[in-house]
Amino acid sequence: MLSQRSLLIGISLVPAAAIVGLLLIPIWVSVRVESEAGVSFGLRAYYALLSDPFSYRTLFNTTVFSAVTVLTALLFGVPAAWIVERTDLPHKGLSFTLMTVGLLIPGFLSAMGWVFLLHPRIGLLSVALSGILPESARINIASPQGMGFVQGLGLAPLAFIMVAATFRSTNPELEEAAAVHGIGLLRSLVRVTLPLVFPGILAAGIYILTIGLAAFEVPAVIGLSNRVFTFSTFLYTQVHPQEGAPRYDLAAAFGVFTMAIAGLLSWGYFRVLSQGHRFAVVTGRSYRPKQVELKRGGVWLAWGFLGFYFVLGQLLPLLTLLWSSLLRYFQLPSASSFANLSLVNYRVLPWSHLLDGLWNTAVLMISVSTLVLLLSLAISWIVVRSRIRGRFLLDAVAFLPHAVPGIIFALSAAYVALFLLRDFVPIYGTVFLLMAVYVLERTSFGTRMLNNALAQIHPELEEAGQVMGISLLRRLATILIPLLLPALINGWLWIALLTYRELTIASLLVTPANVTLPMVIWGLWQAGSFSRAAAAATLGLLFMTPVIFCYWFFGRRLASGGWQT
Repeated sequence: MLSQRSLLIGISLVPAAAIVGLLLIPIWVSVRVESEAGVSFGLRAYYALLSDPFSYRTLFNTTVFSAVTVLTALLFGVPAAWIVERTDLPHKGLSFTLMTVGLLIPGFLSAMGWVFLLHPRIGLLSVALSGILPESARINIASPQGMGFVQGLGLAPLAFIMVAATFRSTNPELEEAAAVHGIGLLRSLVRVTLPLVFPGILAAGIYILTIGLAAFEVPAVIGLSNRVFTFSTFLYTQVHPQEGAPRYDLAAAFGVFTMAIAGLLSWGYFRVLSQGHRFAVVTGRSYRPKQVELKRGGVWLAWGFLGFYFVLGQLLPLLTLLWSSLLRYFQLPSASSFANLSLVNYRVLPWSHLLDGLWNTAVLMISVSTLVLLLSLAISWIVVRSRIRGRFLLDAVAFLPHAVPGIIFALSAAYVALFLLRDFVPIYGTVFLLMAVYVLERTSFGTRMLNNALAQIHPELEEAGQVMGISLLRRLATILIPLLLPALINGWLWIALLTYRELTIASLLVTPANVTLPMVIWGLWQAGSFSRAAAAATLGLLFMTPVIFCYWFFGRRLASGGWQT
């Protein structure tokens, strides 16, 4: 038994050590100075970074982009959460489905659609509004504000999910007292409801801000070609410059600054959560959920808001992408353009390259999801079930990929594979390098999910198995895993979908030998083959649909308790 527990500890320490090592690499690279005299250490990269005006412009762009991202996400996510959780809106299950599916749509596909919609020169809406609104009143998608708007629309479902939990657990007695005293609904929302749920909204805002600082997909699709750089695209251009040698030292120095900012934001996030008890109003048996009754006009208004977000944030950019894929070159809708619709872009796609990318992506989806759950189960069992000293330090290390931008892990992994392991383990350019970084980056999600699931299962069945002399690994296989099966299936599908859409990490680690489907699509876009990229993106959504359906089908059964173990 002791040896089996030691095995679990050893399995858990492998990803923990790799995570810590990859986070230390940027610090080491940023102070390492190579010269004719040899290798020394200094702050040359930081001096170069701080003395370059381009760095400050990039920092300003990132700040504006992140701020607009947060405001847009909360603008749509918070009202949607209130409508679903605190009103008697009919058919709420549909709204949950629409918001969840919206979170799974790859951000770079939506960004491509928005380029066709709001690009200053070719965008459908830009051209349509050119005769109505002055140029200063139109949204310029090729700007930090425009990119933040697109990113915020993609993250609104995340804000919805996070804030909905806060609305769900808030006792409405204070709101009812306000109604008794003649305070109207709108005033009650502003003076009573929003202050009560403010910690949840603030936590969601900080969390989304952390994501915005490291976002790559939208800035890469929209910003790179228009010379509008944020942190992630700046780092990408330092590692993959159009001219000259890669500057890993500058990229690492910028990454260290970003890790420090992400650490402060994560500290603020947990600080807000730790103070949430000051706003708690749910107290045992006195909690009696009650929902605001919507009259017919209110129902139409609520569904109008939800439908507006669905059309604007999900349907419109994807339909525009489909429209572009059916044309040789992008055209505004007209009788002549409808006559020119064809499948020519699909026929001229680089099908061998596309199928290679699809195969590698499928391999990654299966392997990464399985390995993440196995490693997370070992870590979560040690953290939740064992009494080993230092187990909470292990949990904190497992959380780090949740707080640190994924592109930092990709930068570190690329440096390690190229310069430290090249002569020993030639892993660069293989699918195994992608697999390793994906697994480490998703471990934080797996451990958060399984920590919560394990905490809800009483250990008495495992203790009974131990009394009967059943070994630890056998207890895990025959008792614990069947009880965790709903969470494991749900988590496996979610991680598979996140792996399918991953572009940030792949952008630094992919070569022609280990190309993934998102990188094939993005490669066509970067080459200027916009219509072919739209065709490949449409196929990518079709390939993704069965997995989304499985997630929706099993998620509904698990949520309703229909899964029997």
